[in-house]
Order: sequence, then structure tokens, then C-alpha cells
Amino acid sequence: MSAGSKSGISYDARGLAEPDAVAPMTAEVDGDSARLDATDLTTRQINLELRRLIYVENIHNVTVANPGSKHSLGVGILKRCNITFEGSPGWFACGLIDGPIVKIDGRVGWSCAENMMSGAVVVERGAGSLTGAALRGGDLVFKGDVGARTGIDQKGGTIIVQGNVGINTGFMMQRGRQIICGDAGHNMGDSMYDGAIYVGGKIASLGVDCVPGDWTDADTEFINRKFALYDLGTPPPFEKFVCGKQLHNYDALEPSEKKLVI
Repeated sequence: MSAGSKSGISYDARGLAEPDAVAPMTAEVDGDSARLDATDLTTRQINLELRRLIYVENIHNVTVANPGSKHSLGVGILKRCNITFEGSPGWFACGLIDGPIVKIDGRVGWSCAENMMSGAVVVERGAGSLTGAALRGGDLVFKGDVGARTGIDQKGGTIIVQGNVGINTGFMMQRGRQIICGDAGHNMGDSMYDGAIYVGGKIASLGVDCVPGDWTDADTEFINRKFALYDLGTPPPFEKFVCGKQLHNYDALEPSEKKLVI
């Protein structure tokens, strides 16, 4: 039962939005594809309809038109499928997904693809801060600029930014790779434990224990493969940065803990 309302949206006693909401069943289905106009729908209705189409109707290609910068769209989808947003979602888009290939025709707000486990999110423009926080796997691609703390606590996967990134990119990065075609802000790679950051532009400053790394043929192959996969053109010259493994607490790790981050 609803315990109250804020801005016309009902909440239960725990603060769960729209606890009595159901899938609106307004999507237009054509074979293996569906199109959902989200203009007059709430975040919860959009996500319920997405889950109905993907899990119940077994639709593999879903287009969401007019997302209207609503927050938390497309979260928690744990199945291989294709989702296209015609427009710009808001904050926390596509978090906790495992498998979907998502295309976003606009831009996204903060914390896109947080804790993504596999799949891909390709954004035609830029994004806000905390992009790819705690990313675990898959590819996250932006064709514009991205804000601060990109890939904070990244645990795997790949983040590609064709524009610039803000301060503290790669902060406490544990694994994975970031490919930054443009410039990076101050304190890049601060306190990173492992992984690699490739930068094609200027770096305002390096963070604690982030140092230049040795380039290998595997780096060249990896970058060329990713650029070809997402049709990003010819890669610019990059410089590689890694963890110097000189943090005061690195040597205090137990051997089993070191295996997790090396």
C-alpha cells in the first residue's frame, strides 16, 4: 500500500517508488522487435515494460523513444538483448546489467553503467561524472566528453572515451582498461591497484602511484581491435599508464589479496 506521494508519485513506507505499478503494456511489437514511447511513463513503468518485453515476451530488440532524461532507466537487465534509447536517459542508466548491448543516441547523466558485468553501452555523445563506477566487465563507449571520476573503483571491462575526461579518472582502479582519446584532468589514476589507462591527449597531473607503463604489441592489438569493433576510426597515438605498486598499503596485502589485483 502507498504510504505517501511526492510530485504525484506514490511511495511505500520503505521509500520504494510506485510499489503498485504494473507494466503499461503500451509497446508496439513487430516480430522480434518492440518500440516503447516513454513520453508519458514514469521510470518504474518504463523499466517494468522493458522487463516484460525482454523476459516474458522474449523480445530481443527494444527501442525506447523519448526517455526524457528520466533516471535509472534500463537497470538490472540480465539477458542478452539489444536496447536502443532514442534520446538521453538521466542518472544511473543501465546499471547492474549483464549481457545487453545498449545504444544511446543522446547523452547520459552521472553513473552510467555502474557495476555493469558484461555487454556493451555505446553513447553517441558524452556523460556526467562517476561513469562506469565499479565496472566489472563489458565495454563502455562514449563519443563525447565525460566528467570526473570516470571508472572509479573499476574492476574489469573497458571504458573508451573519444573526448576528454575530468579529474580523478581511474581513482582506485583495480582492473580493466581505459582508453582516453582526448585530455585527462588532474590526479589521473590516483591510488590505482592494477589495470591500464591509455591517453591520447594531455594529462593535467598524475595521481599517487600512477606511472608510465611499457608499451607492448598486445596493447596495439587491443586498441586496434576495440576501435574496429565500434567503428571509431584510426586510433591516435597513446601513452600508457599503470600502477607503480608503491602505495604504502600495497606490500601489506596478503598474497591471496595480491592475486586479486595483479
